[in-house]
Amino acid sequence: MREKKEKISLSFRRKIIITALVFFFLILLLASFFGKKGLIEIYRAQMDQKALFQEVERLEEKKRKMEREIEELQTNPKALEKKAREKLWLQKPDEIVIVDKKK
Repeated sequence: MREKKEKISLSFRRKIIITALVFFFLILLLASFFGKKGLIEIYRAQMDQKALFQEVERLEEKKRKMEREIEELQTNPKALEKKAREKLWLQKPDEIVIVDKKK
């Protein structure tokens, strides 16, 4: 009878240990997916990083375009005159300026 109790006790202990281990690994698995530094958060951070890299590339292209425009305005007097007419609405004495209200 005592041997039967010991077998039951060992079997019950083994079940508790296995259940605790399974529970621990389940918690560990859930934390790795949904935790503060889990896989989902890493995926979101990678998407944010990709969007920021695209924004940087767009801004660098805009910067290159503006640098070309500055260089053109510094070297070409006709380009400077054209830009002044467009932005400042400058005109020659005998010209008539037509304003497009759609812009």
